[in-house]
Amino acid sequence: MTEDAARPADAGAALRPGLFRRLAALVYDALLLFALLFASTVPVLFVTGGEAVGPNEPAYTIWLLAVSYAYLGRCWTRSGQTLGMRAWRMRVRTRDGARLGWRHAAARFAAAAVSIGAAGLGLLWVAFDRDRLSLHDRLSGTVLEMVSPER
Repeated sequence: MTEDAARPADAGAALRPGLFRRLAALVYDALLLFALLFASTVPVLFVTGGEAVGPNEPAYTIWLLAVSYAYLGRCWTRSGQTLGMRAWRMRVRTRDGARLGWRHAAARFAAAAVSIGAAGLGLLWVAFDRDRLSLHDRLSGTVLEMVSPER
């Protein structure tokens, strides 16, 4: 067990990433997620006969949300890291330091959608929060922590 795995997630705000690092990881993850959503649209085009999906298609929106949740939820529950988090040496844990389960992943996904969807104000919360938590961290009972580089 590494030193980081043994340390509880609530060890202090100094061990939590700031706004810049979170934004950088978010850009990485957004690029990957957009590619994944683009690829997940291919089966939909077979169903529609190659026709574009209309803007008011709730089934398509639900499909894209499900694909997004499946990708992010798997990353968070498996290793606690998306590709962007891994590149910027961060991981998500519960407040008591445990790996996320699917219930925490669902709460984080929903809270992040609201937090980031509100003009990013929930993410900007990190800059003013004494514990360096985003609004979606607070709402979902999770923390983003720094991970030391592997030796």
